[in-house]
This record gives sequence, structure tokens and C-alpha cells, in this order.
Amino acid sequence: MTADSPLSGGKSAEFAARHWTSRDGLSLYYRDYAGPSDRPPILCLHGLTRNSRDFAEFADRYAGKWRIIVPDFRGRGMSDRDPQPARYLPTTYAADVLQLLDELAIEQAVFVGTSLGGLVTMLIAATQPQRIAATVLNDVGPELDQSGIDRIRNYVGKSVRFSDWDEAADYIAGVSRGLPATNSHDDWLHAARRVGKEDGNGIIFDYDMAIAEPFNQRNDGAAPAFDLWPLYKKLDGGPLLLVRGEHSDLLSATAAQAMVEAHPDAELVTVPGVGHAPELTEPEAVAAIDGLLHKVAPAG
Repeated sequence: MTADSPLSGGKSAEFAARHWTSRDGLSLYYRDYAGPSDRPPILCLHGLTRNSRDFAEFADRYAGKWRIIVPDFRGRGMSDRDPQPARYLPTTYAADVLQLLDELAIEQAVFVGTSLGGLVTMLIAATQPQRIAATVLNDVGPELDQSGIDRIRNYVGKSVRFSDWDEAADYIAGVSRGLPATNSHDDWLHAARRVGKEDGNGIIFDYDMAIAEPFNQRNDGAAPAFDLWPLYKKLDGGPLLLVRGEHSDLLSATAAQAMVEAHPDAELVTVPGVGHAPELTEPEAVAAIDGLLHKVAPAG
């Protein structure tokens, strides 16, 4: 495991940019924000087409008080693209994450999973539930609404090139259904810079278009082709926070309520005015996450 650069940051929280090598030989990237060793680190897992930059503002709030580890799944950001697209599966990402935790000798972590990252968290709960000290599932659960899957399928894997960041921002606003409606153009520019990159001839998305191949081959999109409810119910070893966007088209209000009823310790917070998925920097999400972390480490 090697660092690919010195500490990075500036005005934002500093992190060490590091890599580990997957068991099938890919170089995978993660951000490592320093924090105390007397509590579990926070492990942040991003969504299908996203990367570790999604959690920069989250890390600004918690880094220093908590160690924060944010990987790029294979095929995203600074991680290698997989020459075999059939391996772009939640089960593969779960194996990569567990390998990272093993190499870092981390016995337990607080898992924060957005969308696909939440599915990966549930898969890990099914095999190694003792690794999970607490969980935040961000706009995802064992039941996914088909309308959200169809919307994602309409854009994932489409090789689009933008002439500038303004054009990219407008596109991101469109595929996000303009939610949150309070976003300014500058907010959409910020969102575009999280998911895009310059390649010398314009702006492109910072992920391997081939991740769409296994996603589109299954009726249920990113979810494994089996019942996820038993996996969800394995998240019973620590505090569980469910975050849902008020206008989410992936996690319905009915499914979220069923998740609360199925788990003895689940808390649900709905972020107003937001679609899929909340950024976890909204006041409602922050207050709920603070409360969950206080349960893990009361002194924090």
C-alpha cells in the first residue's frame, strides 16, 4: 500500500492520498483523513457514478475528530478501470473494501453508504457484520423504486463530452431533475466538478463507461439479484440511521418506513426539498449523523 501524493487539501480538510492493490491486481485509491485511534474510523462509500470527492464537505466537518477513509470504487475517480466489466458488481466492491480494512488493520468502522455504497454496506453486513460499528444508509435500502433505476439507467454509461463546466453543470441539473430546487448555477457547477474531469478536449465524467454493462443486464439495476431484506436485517449490531431525500425516486417513503419497522434501532430522517441523494451536509442530515456518532463515541 503506497501513497500517491503528499497531504492534499488547502482550505478543506487535509487528507493523505493512498492506494492499495486489489486481489485481481488493480490499483485502487482512497483518501485518508487523520483522526484519533481510540474510536472506529468513518468509512464513506459513494454512489454508482460518483467518487471520493463526494465526501469532501462531510470530511471538512468530521476530520480530526474522526479518522475518515473514502475509497474510489474500481472504475471511478483515481482507481484503475477494470479490464473485465463483468466485475463491476456490488459483491466485488464489498470484497475490495474488506481487503482495504484488513490491510489497514481496522476491525470496525462506521459505514456511511450513499446509494450503491449502501448496498455494499449491506453485503458486508451479511458476511462480516462485526466490522460495522454503526451505519448511515443514504437514500438506499433493500427495496429500490423502479422509476429511480430507470432514470439512472438513462444516463449511466453514456459517453458525453461537454465544451465547458457550465454545460456540464446544466446537464447534471437535468439528470438530477433540478433537485434541490434551491440550487444555484454555482451549486450545479460544484456538483459537476465532483463527478467530472478535464481531458484536454472538454469535460467528461470521471468513471469507466463500462460500469453500465452489468447494471443494465439486471432488471434491478445496481442491486444484487436476490432478496436484500435479510442483508438489511444484519445491520443490527449498532446504531442505524436512514437518510432519505423528500423527493427521492429510488427510495420510496413506504420502503423507508418499512425499513424502520424492520429494525429495532433504526432512525429515519427525511431531508426536505432533496431528491436522490442527499449530500449529508444538509442541517437535518448533519444533526442526525452527529447523534449517531455520539452513540458510537459519546465523548466526541
